[in-house]
Amino acid sequence: MAKIRTLLVDDEPLATRGLAIRLQAFDDIEIIGNSSNGRDAVKVIKEQKPDLVFLDIQMPGFDGFSVVRSLVGEVEIPLVVFVTAFDQYALEAFESHALDYLLKPVEESRLVEAIGRVRESMAQRNAIEQNSRLVAMIENMEHPPKEALTALLEQPQEIKESRFDPHLRIKDRGHITIVDVADVEFIDAAGDYMCIHVGEKTHILRETMKTMEKRLDPKIFQRVHRSTIVNLDKVREVRPHSNGECFLTLEGGNELKVSRSYKDVVGRFL
Repeated sequence: MAKIRTLLVDDEPLATRGLAIRLQAFDDIEIIGNSSNGRDAVKVIKEQKPDLVFLDIQMPGFDGFSVVRSLVGEVEIPLVVFVTAFDQYALEAFESHALDYLLKPVEESRLVEAIGRVRESMAQRNAIEQNSRLVAMIENMEHPPKEALTALLEQPQEIKESRFDPHLRIKDRGHITIVDVADVEFIDAAGDYMCIHVGEKTHILRETMKTMEKRLDPKIFQRVHRSTIVNLDKVREVRPHSNGECFLTLEGGNELKVSRSYKDVVGRFL
């Protein structure tokens, strides 16, 4: 099992020790050190290049956000999980491209969830690196041996599919709602906004249809109209119409029209 090299950054020694103890439960987390202030953290990150940083926000002089900003353009920024007692920083944390945001005292279930996201992101990075090695090998060899190509291409299925987002983070009036993609029934467009329909709730996300499509697994989510994406796992009935169009009834009772331009989607149910 590949180790996730991890740095802990917090000006409170007790908080650092407590987090280190709890992270012992995760076999793939390897703590390579800790920093008690932001400036030292920047130095250690540049020298040690950790995969993951648990980063306190509220530190005297040089806070967690300053750490992230100072790394931009200097090194590849590691995965960042912010840890703090002040939840008013949540929006800025995500805008700083944090992978997750944990409130002190950290709940066990939230720590498990955060580590899960770290693993997903690490798998995605590994897949990208693996593809780069494959391209480099092919470019440098006239006749790449079949065995070598096979070894590079045979990777676990979960890594191949990890580039698709398992969650959507939706900001609304100072709050962030995390929606499991698997729970989404359908998505429709309203200008530059996406309406995310989950059961009886509708969440609004500022994003284009083109960008949204790239985030979702096409084996599960398909366009059925130029402004509508449907979760195929939520379809309960397919009803063809005489004019060539088709109607889908979803798990929650919603009915969506499949335009003739996307009628090949219906073939998945036949």
